[in-house]
Amino acid sequence: MKAELSTVAYIGATILFILSLGGLSNPETSRRGNLYGMIGMALAVLATILGPRVVDGYVWIMLAMLVGGSIGIYAARTVQMTQMPELVALMHSLVGLAAALVGFANYFDPGSSFHLVNGVNVPLDHAEKAIHEVEIYLGILIGVVPVTGSLIAFGK
Repeated sequence: MKAELSTVAYIGATILFILSLGGLSNPETSRRGNLYGMIGMALAVLATILGPRVVDGYVWIMLAMLVGGSIGIYAARTVQMTQMPELVALMHSLVGLAAALVGFANYFDPGSSFHLVNGVNVPLDHAEKAIHEVEIYLGILIGVVPVTGSLIAFGK
């Protein structure tokens, strides 16, 4: 998939996520909001897997999806309704952890300080590099704060 098509898919997924949040705010539209969220996530995952940056590692991606899906199915079948606040807190901590790990991966990825121009890797200039570093810092910070807060809430 070309980079432009991947970008369009990400924009479409973002719009579906926003519609999902709007739909989930009302009990009458919650099913539709849930459907928008599922379609948006499927679109984002496909755009990532088929995008220009993933050239190999499909086995690891599928393995991670299998492990995560298995944990989700197990939790959905075994958690009692009275344990739901603890489960939500635990899942929020995992989301924050994922965001922090993405930030760390961007920090350590040597290819993240380049961008493609006509198929050629060009180093980021001063402003682009500063924006990229701030983005990494904020991603890690915004990811780690929910991890600690949710783990404290889970422990209560």
